[in-house]
Amino acid sequence: MAQLYPDAHCSLDHHSPLELLISTILSAQCTDERVNIVTKDLFQRYRTAADYARAPLAQLEKSIQSTGFFRNKAKNIKACCQTLLDRYDGEVPRDLESLVVLPGVGRKTANVVLGSGFGIASGVVVDTHVGRLSGRLGLTQSKDPIKIEQDLMRELPRDEWVNFSHRMIQHGRRVCLARKPRCEVCALADICPRIGLAETAVELPATKSRVAKKLSEKSRPAASKHGSARAGTGKPATGGPLRGKQKARGATAAQRATADRQRRS
Repeated sequence: MAQLYPDAHCSLDHHSPLELLISTILSAQCTDERVNIVTKDLFQRYRTAADYARAPLAQLEKSIQSTGFFRNKAKNIKACCQTLLDRYDGEVPRDLESLVVLPGVGRKTANVVLGSGFGIASGVVVDTHVGRLSGRLGLTQSKDPIKIEQDLMRELPRDEWVNFSHRMIQHGRRVCLARKPRCEVCALADICPRIGLAETAVELPATKSRVAKKLSEKSRPAASKHGSARAGTGKPATGGPLRGKQKARGATAAQRATADRQRRS
């Protein structure tokens, strides 16, 4: 994964832990791209926790309206920043226990702030992409984000907790899509058991430890088995010809799909 996405990082634009905290609260049920559009102006108007705490609620709601659920988000942002003023002199705390009790902040948001805002590996950020890919790779059998995080923390070295999430998110957005995963161009095809993908599931000698080791390998100058990342972009190489095992898997999947259609007819 490090070879595929060497430059993977938090996709929420920010210049301080406070900005990252606000962006992460806004990102609930909203794309990072939309959040970045909104915060470009928001961060010019509100620069400190005091600015948010003292802002009229209606004004703040209007500023973040396009992120969805804006009334609840605005209320949480004001309450969160007021708590920062009351307890931490307006600064964002650097520990998980203090963050998770702030209004609008759960474990995922706290992990994002600590990992990308302070460089502290407090846990593994589990968003929809990380949860989906972890299940398909056989790293977890749970659908619960907390249990998924615990499974990943047991399998991964601590110094990979932060970067692992960034890379999985990029892979989930570009290759391992929710509805139509691009398995034919996936560089992880040789270790992925494709759990939950009925038409493409295969039996591989992959174990959780083997998959975790593969995913947490450090970057190497050599190209990966299924194509190197495009230089400087962090994007996986795609479009190459399928190789032996991949062809066989694709053919088998197609045969099963055809047989299923014939039975239904």
